[in-house]
Amino acid sequence: MKILINRNLGKEKMKAIEDLGYEILHIPEKNLKENDDIYDIDVWFTYYGFEKVDISKMKNLKYIHLTSTGYDQVPIDYILDNNIYLSNNTTGYAIPMAESIVMYILEVYKNAKTMFENQKEHKWKIDMSFGELAGKKVGFLGTGNIAKEAAKRLKAFDCKIWGLNTNGRDVENFDKCYSTDNINDLLKECDVVVGLMPATNKTNGLINKEKFEIMKENSIFLNIGRGNLVNLKDLEKYVDKFRGVVLDVVENEPLDENSSLWDSKNVIITPHNSWVSDQNLNRLGERLYDNLKNYMEKGIPKTYIKDIKRGY
Repeated sequence: MKILINRNLGKEKMKAIEDLGYEILHIPEKNLKENDDIYDIDVWFTYYGFEKVDISKMKNLKYIHLTSTGYDQVPIDYILDNNIYLSNNTTGYAIPMAESIVMYILEVYKNAKTMFENQKEHKWKIDMSFGELAGKKVGFLGTGNIAKEAAKRLKAFDCKIWGLNTNGRDVENFDKCYSTDNINDLLKECDVVVGLMPATNKTNGLINKEKFEIMKENSIFLNIGRGNLVNLKDLEKYVDKFRGVVLDVVENEPLDENSSLWDSKNVIITPHNSWVSDQNLNRLGERLYDNLKNYMEKGIPKTYIKDIKRGY
């Protein structure tokens, strides 16, 4: 069975995949246009290779494994019409993103941005406005793998953890969960709100003027999942009600250089960086290996997206 791999996983993992019985064709995505040897593959491990090739020529292709969690870049209709399995990286970034969430929240409560600015200006100035994370209610919009990992860590800070999901089902490490129909009940009570919802038609612009109006005065709002969740124009109008706002993602990246959010003292902006970790490649390789092993032995990946149209 022939697999096209666009990202090198290292000698050890590549050898392990070969030992499963796969013939590996390793070509970086940037070089895909220059190769005609790719069209007889059975399996494809990629991120954004779809714009480089004519996928309709891949007549043997029956399984695609993504390096990413999201799959907006995938030609969904073609995948469905040709009964191609699709796996994504749902767990690989959960730990680094969970750690980033804890870091961001503490940065706001401990006024890290001001401390760094004072250091830059050589100012030794005590700040008496530090806050505590202990006892705070942290609400997660979405209770998937990233939220679960973050909730587990925030429990150590004596936080109350609330979550939002489609039906309000109970989730491990969450004290209380609400259905999406009851989002307002979560927003009005939580000291910290973390956006981790997938990008769908239902979530597009969900956090808007109405929702900002409901959120607690002097609370913290983070968006770290998908940029489409937040109406930035509305956020610009309500930004001053928050102790802090953290944006690691925005709908159109990079954030417009003319946005007033760049200059807001209570806003932390990071360049879609929360997922980055020195362990990402190891986790991705392990997930790919497990799926390829199952696919070779049973003709089906161990984990794959069962309802692609749902969008997550």
